[in-house]
Amino acid sequence: MKLQEPVPSVARALLGQLLVREEVTLRITEVEAYGGSGDSASHARHGRTARNAPMWGPGGRAYLYFCYGMHWMLNVVTGPEGDASAVLIRGAEVVAGMDKVLIRRNTAKATPLLCAGPGKVAQALGLDKSFDGHDLLSPGGLELRPGQAPGLILAGPRLGIGFATQEDQARPWRFADGGSSAVLKKRDLAPWEA
Repeated sequence: MKLQEPVPSVARALLGQLLVREEVTLRITEVEAYGGSGDSASHARHGRTARNAPMWGPGGRAYLYFCYGMHWMLNVVTGPEGDASAVLIRGAEVVAGMDKVLIRRNTAKATPLLCAGPGKVAQALGLDKSFDGHDLLSPGGLELRPGQAPGLILAGPRLGIGFATQEDQARPWRFADGGSSAVLKKRDLAPWEA
């Protein structure tokens, strides 16, 4: 996978790819692209900090942050080193390891939305701060592997970025697999056209 492309291109390419940790395999169904310091919705908007340091590269690393004091959020760092762009993994489908996912998610029932939401993805994979900066392209730990691209890609504005400029709020940088049920607020998305 080419992680050096512009972040929206990488975000679309991540749809259908696999995240693997131990016996759990998730297929990515929803993502959001975040540009570097010029994107007012990005964690990089105020420059490099201890928290966002992994965003600055190299591409193929994990950037994890703790949101609302409750959930870890997994991002795939993209672009050349120093660019500070990343793709938030917003949703996924369970391909393997459902029993482990149910335990980690503290539920007895598998539903289409079991891993729809970035906090749910990280919880299903059992991620924490120790994976921040982890090389996703090397064997062991947490791996990003090739998968099946979706037949239809949907796009729309990113969620939860009311602090960003109007222009950045309107960017259609949330992408989803049009054939998957593991997508939040799917009705707000439209078919993406190249």
